[in-house]
Amino acid sequence: MSFVDAALAPPRKTGQIKLHNAEAFAAMRRAGRLVAECLDMLIGEVAPGVPTEKIDRLVYDYAMDHGALPATLMYRGYRKSTCTSINHVVCHGIPNEKPMREGDIVNIDVTLILDGWHGDSSRMYAVGEIPRRAERLIDVTYEAMMRGIAAIKPGGATGDIGAAIQSYVEAQHMSVVRDFCGHGLGRLFHDEPNIVHVGRAGEGTALRPGMFFTVEPMINLGRPHVKVLSDGWTAVTRDRSLSAQFEHTVGVTDKGVEIFTTSPKGLHKPPYTG
Repeated sequence: MSFVDAALAPPRKTGQIKLHNAEAFAAMRRAGRLVAECLDMLIGEVAPGVPTEKIDRLVYDYAMDHGALPATLMYRGYRKSTCTSINHVVCHGIPNEKPMREGDIVNIDVTLILDGWHGDSSRMYAVGEIPRRAERLIDVTYEAMMRGIAAIKPGGATGDIGAAIQSYVEAQHMSVVRDFCGHGLGRLFHDEPNIVHVGRAGEGTALRPGMFFTVEPMINLGRPHVKVLSDGWTAVTRDRSLSAQFEHTVGVTDKGVEIFTTSPKGLHKPPYTG
């Protein structure tokens, strides 16, 4: 796969990987921080009896109040400002009026467009008291994401990310979903390269300074197989086992990696205290 200076590239997906400059890094820091602050805001809103439709309205209002746009709203016909994926929903759960219940776990995925740049992040939230197996799944999923991010450095390869995630998760007797992956982004919501969360170190696409992409492993307590429901969006585990996901937007630097979507309050995974 070839690379192109992002400042010279057309504003569309071309099959090339865009390499961004210092100005773009600054823009992504602003977009990423806004998303992280939005996810921080939602911590006090997730509770038993609260419908995910309310969470969606809060995200929309937050975006409007901060001069941003929710990237998912009307994206390929999707009609919500966020994705809310509960329990065995792997990703792309559609907010609705059904109330969340005590013991649920929910992934809330938010992408905001600020000044033309996309910040994309998701976190897991516990709805009241949750089972120990759900707590452990959340802990493993967060650690898997961070191990994948720690493997990023110039001169490495995308396979390093997948290898770090897969080797850790499978040692915990859990599984990595293969059907969905991370993606390049910047001025586009989804761009090159794809970031697969399984793999072999040293294989895949070369990592070069200036690359922007997401790392967003989806981890299942059971088998990795998923299916998409008839709504065309909601992906669930085939064996109905619990699933969890965390996501950060990152940039490859001259020395390693920068996370754009770190929580300003240090609220990285539940239980959220701070």
